[in-house]
Amino acid sequence: MRIGLAVLVLAAIASGCAQDGGDQVPPAGGQQPLDAPPARALDSYAAKLRAAHAARAAAAHRWDLRRTPLAAPPPPAEKPRIRTRKGFEVNGHRTSNLPPVFTTVPTRDKVVFLTIDDGAEKDRAFLRMMSDLDVPYSAFLSGYLVKDDTRYFRRMQSKGVVLNNHTLHHPNLRGLSYRAQKREICGMQRYLEKRFGKRPALFRPPFGSYDRATLRAAKACGIAYVPLWNQEVFADHWEYREGDRKLRPGDIVLTHFRGRDQWKGTMADMVRRFLDKVTAQGYAVGRLEDYL
Repeated sequence: MRIGLAVLVLAAIASGCAQDGGDQVPPAGGQQPLDAPPARALDSYAAKLRAAHAARAAAAHRWDLRRTPLAAPPPPAEKPRIRTRKGFEVNGHRTSNLPPVFTTVPTRDKVVFLTIDDGAEKDRAFLRMMSDLDVPYSAFLSGYLVKDDTRYFRRMQSKGVVLNNHTLHHPNLRGLSYRAQKREICGMQRYLEKRFGKRPALFRPPFGSYDRATLRAAKACGIAYVPLWNQEVFADHWEYREGDRKLRPGDIVLTHFRGRDQWKGTMADMVRRFLDKVTAQGYAVGRLEDYL
């Protein structure tokens, strides 16, 4: 669609030049009229769009996708206001200015967000696939699963993936003391900064389980958002939070770093199932952090 629009704009510019300045004599020295550089720039942009689409189409074929994934729209200049989903609040949530807990980002863009938890499986084919297809995603990592292969996650980070907080040891936080929860969350913040150079603003509690102490500890550790999920995708099926089993604009989709020992398939199989479904329904995959 974007390529077609660019071509139409180019045609309009060419037509306009022919109508308004068809008899214009070039300036001395053989220089082009002043309106030529913008036309050349647009032509170059259209060429880049065509090349990007061709590369993505070739990658889709190479990875056995049914359709070429749709390109995400530009990130919104004005970020949506994130509120805690109704029923997901804790006591004093708003008055204490605790991080919002949400499953969907409010947006009219027809995008969904892929988020991947823990870090157990280090599938090299998955990294190649996501790089080839240029599909964004967000990682939520647990320290004890990352430490045996930090190079894998550095490669991921070098491609623009944000490495977010999923605690040091992946406990069920709900019911633990404030101090114990803070050790898990702040400890992972320090680990991510030491190993990967940055403390993230996003945190996902293991199992999606939390209480007021969790959010208080997260806030104290520098966390601004607590995204959960509205769907979960596996290598062989989907699961839904909503009874109507539908995708919605801004939905957050959860999956995990898993392989054949725990799934009926590979991470590449999971990505294939995910992309085939969202593309067939007209959704692109956005980068969650771009909307926050």
